[in-house]
Amino acid sequence: MSNPDRQPTRLTVNGKAVEVTADPDTPLLFVLRESLGLTATHLGCGGNQCGACHVIVDGFAVASCDAPLWSAAGKEVTTLEGLGTAEAPHALQKAFIAEQAMQCGYCISGIMMTAAAFLKHKPNPTETEVRTALDRNLCRCGAHNRIVRAVLRAAQEMATA
Repeated sequence: MSNPDRQPTRLTVNGKAVEVTADPDTPLLFVLRESLGLTATHLGCGGNQCGACHVIVDGFAVASCDAPLWSAAGKEVTTLEGLGTAEAPHALQKAFIAEQAMQCGYCISGIMMTAAAFLKHKPNPTETEVRTALDRNLCRCGAHNRIVRAVLRAAQEMATA
């Protein structure tokens, strides 16, 4: 991904300022995984259709497979690795575990990032609002009902924290 003829692109990833030297049209997903070693974000469809690659960019869920590096320049990017830690998990991470809202786990990173961005903007959602917010995130395991329960549980925990 390195190209010595390119200027470094500066962005903040999981709270840390980074510089990446890559073609500015490189999908953000590949920069995160290959240049920065953040492998929780997955490539699903490669065409902004499944949500497996969603990360948060300046507070909004973005399909990183479809977002060129240049579009993240100077912005705050959060991946699942930056959502919480093993010692201090995010409310969504705790809720997904409590509700057993994952099976294979491939789509969960994108779903959690979509849900985290959604809850920032809508901290007290209804079930219908959660389902609508997650509509573009596909899960072939069929865990949708447990995922919705987990997001609602996390919203409740975040409201009382």
